Amino acid sequence: MGDAAKLLRLPDGAQGVRMKLNDIFTAPMAAEKAAAIAPQQLYPNDWTQTHGNLFGAIQMEKAMVGLLLFLIILVAAFNIVSSLVMLVTDKKADIAILKTFGASPRLITQVFMVQGVVIGVIGTIAGTILGVIFALTVSDILGFINQVFNLNLFDAYFVNYLPSELRVLDVVLITGASFVLSFLATIYPARRAAKIQPAQTLRYE
Repeated sequence: MGDAAKLLRLPDGAQGVRMKLNDIFTAPMAAEKAAAIAPQQLYPNDWTQTHGNLFGAIQMEKAMVGLLLFLIILVAAFNIVSSLVMLVTDKKADIAILKTFGASPRLITQVFMVQGVVIGVIGTIAGTILGVIFALTVSDILGFINQVFNLNLFDAYFVNYLPSELRVLDVVLITGASFVLSFLATIYPARRAAKIQPAQTLRYE
């Protein structure tokens, strides 16, 4: 402390001690431990207090991106609902004929649910594969576009690339949510198809 005061030319002595940690996320705990053994005139202060707003904004942005992704999946599920409803409306006569041949409402429900689930599974698998490939190569792709078209996309930032980290847990959660929403989206159209009355439908055919 005396040497620090001489180097900084502080007549009252050094004003504080700075500690560098290998894991930055242990800074709050380390500050509390240091405060317990430090003199009374020293007060702990860590990066979460001095630069916490920046990391809080990044965390909020990540949450908003997750919400946006969920809304995109929800819109895709509504597209499945609308396409199946239009299919049911278009195939009313065929459904009525199947019912006259002895098809039960349960069978009709299963047919349309299977069709909707197949659409959802194919879309989810294709989207997952494309998303993983893009997540692993997004930095190279943007760097190539930046170099070819001379767009200077990263001039406003302190990095010259777009960092990307693929997390298996996030992929599993998104894929699972897509499967669940795809399945739930088939329930209403399938039940609507099962409630078609053959006599009323075939009257105008």
